Amino acid sequence: MAEASVTQPGTARQLWAKLDKVWLIVVVVPLVIALYDTQQAGETVTFAVGAMAHTAPFIAFAVFAVAFLKATGAETLVARAFEGPEWRMIVVAALVGGLSPFCSCEVIPFIAAMLALGAPLSAVMAFWLSSPLMDPAMFAITAGTLGFEFALAKAAAAVGMGLLGGAGVWAFSRTRVFADPLRAKSGGCGSCCGVQQPFQGAPVWRFWGEAERRETFSDTGRENALFLLKWLALAYVLESLMLAYVPAEWIATVLGGDGAQPILLGALVGAPAYLNGYAAVPLVDALMAQGMTPGAAMSFMVAGGASSIPAAVAVWALVKPRIFAGYIGFAMFGAVLAGFGWAMLA
Repeated sequence: MAEASVTQPGTARQLWAKLDKVWLIVVVVPLVIALYDTQQAGETVTFAVGAMAHTAPFIAFAVFAVAFLKATGAETLVARAFEGPEWRMIVVAALVGGLSPFCSCEVIPFIAAMLALGAPLSAVMAFWLSSPLMDPAMFAITAGTLGFEFALAKAAAAVGMGLLGGAGVWAFSRTRVFADPLRAKSGGCGSCCGVQQPFQGAPVWRFWGEAERRETFSDTGRENALFLLKWLALAYVLESLMLAYVPAEWIATVLGGDGAQPILLGALVGAPAYLNGYAAVPLVDALMAQGMTPGAAMSFMVAGGASSIPAAVAVWALVKPRIFAGYIGFAMFGAVLAGFGWAMLA
């Protein structure tokens, strides 16, 4: 009996550690709501299922696109961004960062290798700032929910953010601020995506001829599908509750109206409130439905994407605090500029 009493708590802890907390929240929240508002619980489930069905084609395209890029080894083309004159590196790194399927964790070893090999910090910063803001999957999800124009503007903001950070570092590259960027011992980000390491060499577009690449395609597709379904399910549940319980007048007062205040607040709120680039899309959709201005929505998404916990921890793990401070500063300033730009165009 004593042995059973010892092993059972240990088993419970193991089960709790293995349990996906996001799926747990998705299931538990409607059940809790049902205790005091049965009608809203049913409406929340219906809303989430309907929204997921509407987004399904974009999810399917996003999953296929990322799996294809991984299986072919197209990520190896990213290394070409760090060749040639420094100004060219900055431009290409910003462009590639806004299109590559790297997550914040996967980019760590690549960036560490580039810095160790002598790649200029300006180009690395350009890639680092633009990479978490947009990728093929995020573009598809954003376009499906917020519209193609918003997705295109966010992609442009990602590239612009990279150019801003790269040019800023380049301008002060001869000062001590951006000298000797790497930590003595760089750790991981503590949250790996679990996908396989990128292939080496030239891409193989007809990937289905190699068993390893076919396995990469299936593994990456499955992992990304589960990732997107999980976070979007949570986001749609939260969106439904936000529409039901958060007063539209409050949102309109804080993040609505003209002027600079909504855009500045959007950037400031976006950093700590951000879940990830996928889950943020439905939440921003709900906020805009309740009065959030387009400019504030853009600054919220751009600031949150660059300073989200995975992206920020990835940068902190690799570089010294002053470089990290520069990263956050460029991210916030770029987000505000993106917000003002979109406010004038929307």
